[in-house]
Amino acid sequence: MTDYANPHALVSTEWLAEHLDDPSVKVLDASHHLPTAGRNAKEEYAGKHIPGAIFFDIDAHSDPDSDLPHMFPSAAQFAEQMGALGIGNDDKIVVYDTAGPTGAARVWQTFRIFGHDNVALLNGGLLKWEAEGRPTTADVASLSAKSYAATKAEARIRSRQDMLANIDSAAEQVLDARAAGRFLAQDPEPRPGMRGGHIPGSLNLPYPALLGEHGTYKSAAELQAAFDDAGIQPGKPIATTCGSGVTACTLALGLYLIGRDDVAIYDGSWSEWGARQDTPIES
Repeated sequence: MTDYANPHALVSTEWLAEHLDDPSVKVLDASHHLPTAGRNAKEEYAGKHIPGAIFFDIDAHSDPDSDLPHMFPSAAQFAEQMGALGIGNDDKIVVYDTAGPTGAARVWQTFRIFGHDNVALLNGGLLKWEAEGRPTTADVASLSAKSYAATKAEARIRSRQDMLANIDSAAEQVLDARAAGRFLAQDPEPRPGMRGGHIPGSLNLPYPALLGEHGTYKSAAELQAAFDDAGIQPGKPIATTCGSGVTACTLALGLYLIGRDDVAIYDGSWSEWGARQDTPIES
């Protein structure tokens, strides 16, 4: 992983196996699935997970006052919930997913937004872990509560108003992680009531283009080529978007790996934009 500009954003399965017993390393199963997947991440965690891992419920750790799915919570809520999980500010957080890095990347980004930079994604997640014959368990870890402090970096988050203003200013590049068929309004959205298409002026890079076997991130050169092919310009800030703010973070992590830390997340993403009648759409 030495070809990345920010290799610390990933840990290998070998590294995690060597640090499973380190009390300062907290492993989080951050699996998350689309409504159409027919899967329940919490039930799957209860049946099988990496030893010592805690389940991070993306929906439970989101803004309860929003009618949009899994929006970032307040700093106070995040601090209270992380402390209750037994996470401290000095812990190294390792997040993984059961099916690619999507949920884990969202939680990686979430911790960074709340000021916890010592967080990494397990490259390859549970798929690679199991493919290598490493152990899993159904035993659920119980950690003592800790005190946790958080501040929220609003500058890393974009609202609908921000995205509307950016259509005129073009101050930021907008990169959409959804499949091309959804971006072009050729395929239906997985959530009912959504219009098809994309935010005017946005670019498209379906997130699987960044991934290789077992959902591992591709090399820095391959990531750079994918972003170049999508039309991303160097030196101009980026806002990523997707269906509901999850796979947008997969792009954000890919960009961070090649040295781009000028990336914000449109939290409402298409769940907000596509559901409204007063937001402009291109198809």
